[in-house]
Amino acid sequence: MLSTIFTSLVLLLTNPAADTKAVYKVNTVESKVIWTGEKLAGSHTGTINLSQGDLQFDGDKFAGGSFTIDMNSIVDTDLEGEYKGKLEGHLKSDDFFGVATYPTASFKITSVKSTGNNKYDVTGDITIKGTTEKITFPAELAVNGSKVTATSKITVDRSKFNVKYGSKSFFAEIGDKVIYDEFVLDVTLVAAK
Repeated sequence: MLSTIFTSLVLLLTNPAADTKAVYKVNTVESKVIWTGEKLAGSHTGTINLSQGDLQFDGDKFAGGSFTIDMNSIVDTDLEGEYKGKLEGHLKSDDFFGVATYPTASFKITSVKSTGNNKYDVTGDITIKGTTEKITFPAELAVNGSKVTATSKITVDRSKFNVKYGSKSFFAEIGDKVIYDEFVLDVTLVAAK
């Protein structure tokens, strides 16, 4: 018995990180993503669902993670009836996100830098329409027992992902029909062990 305790203690001391890593699985029902896109004449907002995700910790330090978005779930929340349906259909079409060909978008964390008080600068690879770009954004974590809530506001430049419709980056003479290249994702990830 004493030799078993001693062996366990030696293993723990020689490999202290073995038991410190933890993965928190994202609850896709409790989590939410709100998108906002702006144009010269106003803006639109809506939601889009997560299909999976995780947050990773090394001890008590936030260390990484990833999430996947179901692009078929994009919904507009500021319009009703025919206009709502038309906008949702247009966003799913090849003019924008081409969800028939690219049904998911994803983000994978490559580095995390603490800025204090449960706040972080998160860097990672975001993939939309088969194109991957590196992006950095601020995030905040709240830990409550075995549950973690991560919140962030992510600004994405759609022109880097070949989302051309109404973009002045591709159509210089578009005039007042311009849709701004940047859109914002307000992301709340709720995860548990």
